[in-house]
Amino acid sequence: MTQEAATTARLMTAAKEALENYHDVHVDDDGALTFRHSEVPCAVQAMQLAEGLTVLSLTCVVAWDLPPSDELSQSVAERAGQGLFGTLGVVRTERGVDVTLRYAFPAEGMDPSPLGTLLMLVVATASQLRSELLTESEGSV
Repeated sequence: MTQEAATTARLMTAAKEALENYHDVHVDDDGALTFRHSEVPCAVQAMQLAEGLTVLSLTCVVAWDLPPSDELSQSVAERAGQGLFGTLGVVRTERGVDVTLRYAFPAEGMDPSPLGTLLMLVVATASQLRSELLTESEGSV
């Protein structure tokens, strides 16, 4: 096993241990960790960006197939500027608009407890955003 593989494996083990305090965590065939926070599906991956810089990347699918509207675009843009843990993304598809929240951070050496706290801050934000966006979307229909 290469040093990079060993480092990312240790990081994924720590992330899994941290998340299992809050959720049922599944390890996918590619090694990614997946779980749901409320109705928000999330995935965690580890990667080495440069020697000595290994990061965890958390992606939450906040909402999907929302009806496209100027109000939705404005709402997401406003939230993106509010200093969230993570970066909001909007993807337009044939079925509507999908919104994601992504957060990547150097996590090597973090103990499971603070790691779990940080991950939960991000997924709690994603769940809150989902609730708000769905409420706004229902109000505009």
